Amino acid sequence: MELLPTIWFVIIAVLWTGYLFLEGFDLGVGMLMKLFARNNTERRVLLNTVGPVWDGNEVWLITAGAATFAAFPLWYASLFSALYLPLLVVLVALIFRAVAFEYRGKVDDDSWRARWDWAIALGSFFAAFGVGAALALTTTGLPLNANGDREGGAMAWFSGYAVLGGLAVVGFSLLHALAFLALKTDGDIRHRARAWFVRLLPVLLLPLAAWALVIQFLAGELWTWAAVVLAVVAAVVAWFQARRGAEGHAFMAMGTFLLLGSASIFGAVFPVVLPSTLDPAFDLTIANASSSDYTLGLMSVVAAVGLPLVIVYQAWTYWVFRRRVSAAHIPEAHSFLPAVAVRAFTTKG
Repeated sequence: MELLPTIWFVIIAVLWTGYLFLEGFDLGVGMLMKLFARNNTERRVLLNTVGPVWDGNEVWLITAGAATFAAFPLWYASLFSALYLPLLVVLVALIFRAVAFEYRGKVDDDSWRARWDWAIALGSFFAAFGVGAALALTTTGLPLNANGDREGGAMAWFSGYAVLGGLAVVGFSLLHALAFLALKTDGDIRHRARAWFVRLLPVLLLPLAAWALVIQFLAGELWTWAAVVLAVVAAVVAWFQARRGAEGHAFMAMGTFLLLGSASIFGAVFPVVLPSTLDPAFDLTIANASSSDYTLGLMSVVAAVGLPLVIVYQAWTYWVFRRRVSAAHIPEAHSFLPAVAVRAFTTKG
């Protein structure tokens, strides 16, 4: 087994895990805007918990896609062309979500805010579902021919595995968001989030557990089965820690659950990066889908310098904005003139 392709397979798995850990809770917070928050003040509290970090979290998605493109161009080409429609939905959902974050507070009007709240909630849901479907199909397979091209129509990708993966990421994101809100807020929101987390953990983690088990039955090894067992232990620890009010420990236990679950899934399918459901001979592997050793070596040097800097900077951002947010910190809503109108008004004055 070649060393550099293996290293980059691990790096891409880590990038996707980092994306699900960081973007997972802010996608969940977006969905909870309509499922959990009771009024505008609570919705503003939820937005303020992710306000300083949500756009930085999305960098992990871009980095994971770019790393796949550079390290495994055939994997990237087959995956993104076969999943053109669902990934387009993810892109549109992320755009609407980002615009809604910026425009929601521009006008002090309930109907205006309600429209943008729905954009945040639905954008977060479709983004989470689409990413989950894509990752599930990466591990369970697509109808690829010998050239790596998709066979069938535009919906040939749609399957039970795609739905399972979508529900897995949606469920994890909602639960991870509840753990994050219990850690990041204070007052009634904090207590309700913790109560919802304890109540919903067994239900919301079922799709992700089912996905991991499917992969294990298809291609699991002893160590990947052990990772699944340890992931279940981490979920149980998260439940007990949340119940006793240790929100920080519960949140980190959720991260451990994700790390172990991701390791079990990616580890079981290795060295295949994209299975073919038509014929195992058409599978894309780290050997036949990777770039040259020169390209991977150059990328390794860049990653060794850049990736630690990104991690340190993002960790510093979370440290700066580490304090809890409560309804008492939210000022009264008010409208304001856009910059162009203010400039025109001052010029006339």
